[in-house]
Amino acid sequence: MYDRGSGSSSPPEEIAYLLAEAGRAVDALMAERPGLRLLDPVHQTVLRTLAELGPHARLDLAEYLQATPSVVTQAIDDLLAQGLMQSMVVTMGGRHEVVALTPAGTTALTAMQHDLESLHSTLLASLTKGERAQLRYLLRRVRASATRAGVLRPSPS
Repeated sequence: MYDRGSGSSSPPEEIAYLLAEAGRAVDALMAERPGLRLLDPVHQTVLRTLAELGPHARLDLAEYLQATPSVVTQAIDDLLAQGLMQSMVVTMGGRHEVVALTPAGTTALTAMQHDLESLHSTLLASLTKGERAQLRYLLRRVRASATRAGVLRPSPS
């Protein structure tokens, strides 16, 4: 077990402890921000994707995000229930349900982006711009390794 006071643990123990602590800090900061509190990463990704690409059919959205259709469908249903998205049926080339952002969804996305910037500034205040870029690069590599090892599912973004 890592003993943060004595510094006597092995580097793997310390890294695991520090990553867990960083995760808890992110969770705590996210819980304080209304733009992030109600939206998990899949919801955020769906909103962001629709804002960037415009309306999409459900299955096309899941395919684009390289995510499990049931996960994306659940996120869409949640966002529809919150009034952040709207659904319409389009009959061109077959019958398709298309989802799009509502004005409330655009507002929620803007609040989410503002809160993410605030969280980023708070959590990484002691790092330089270069260190932040390096941390992002390293964390992406760690996540990719965890995904390859089967510990995490591929990211929906």
